[in-house]
Amino acid sequence: MDAVARIVEVAAECPGTLAVAVRAVGEPGGLVLGVHEDVELPLASVGKLLLLAEVAMSLEGGILDAEETVALEDDDYCGGSGLLLGLSQRQWTVGDLALLTAAVSDNTATNALLRRVGLDRVNAAAAALGLTRTRLLDRIREPRTDTDPPTFALGTASELSGLAALVAGGQGWQVQLREWMLANTDHGLVPALVRHDQEAAWIANKTGTDEGIRTDVGIMGGLAYAVLASGPPGSDQSLVTAVRQAGLTLSHLPQPSS
Repeated sequence: MDAVARIVEVAAECPGTLAVAVRAVGEPGGLVLGVHEDVELPLASVGKLLLLAEVAMSLEGGILDAEETVALEDDDYCGGSGLLLGLSQRQWTVGDLALLTAAVSDNTATNALLRRVGLDRVNAAAAALGLTRTRLLDRIREPRTDTDPPTFALGTASELSGLAALVAGGQGWQVQLREWMLANTDHGLVPALVRHDQEAAWIANKTGTDEGIRTDVGIMGGLAYAVLASGPPGSDQSLVTAVRQAGLTLSHLPQPSS
């Protein structure tokens, strides 16, 4: 069974929508593989990549300074993933907050960075990179109420695989964002069943987890990928299985020639 057929099979077994898009790093052209790649889905913390991209570009352009201190405000603090809720320090540099956002998906760090940069600026930068349907709707909230925007971020696998392919480039902001993604500690989705040793820099990724959402975007060797799964409440374990099976299938794709 070829890779597309296997992904279609996995998607059919998924209790919701599984969207997959893969591109070859460093090679012109379109998708190597795409299934439901243009369906707009909730992203959970994968949306933080848009914020990190804007921060990385602003650092390269001199708009932000990695050593600038940001004082945490009470409204920044948010439950869910991260470390800052358990740490006493209230002032962190922009670089520290970006690393915490990438490495442990820290929700408080994300909110502080997003307050410093601004939602509109993040979405404008994403659009300039070609992500016209992938955007942030809000800051991180735990819990999210009926009066809040319905989700943190929305996007498509096609656009996010394009962003991952960009991150593999050699410009300063691309290298910075890739370094942050290499620090990610969550390899439990796409790379869970395949090689993912950090020292080999085989995987640089960002994951997203929420009720009914499992997402993973990154670089696996010479391939840029986005795997997004969304389903009804109670489907989380099945979504994890679908994303992991998709990752196993992607690991068998031929790597681009260097």
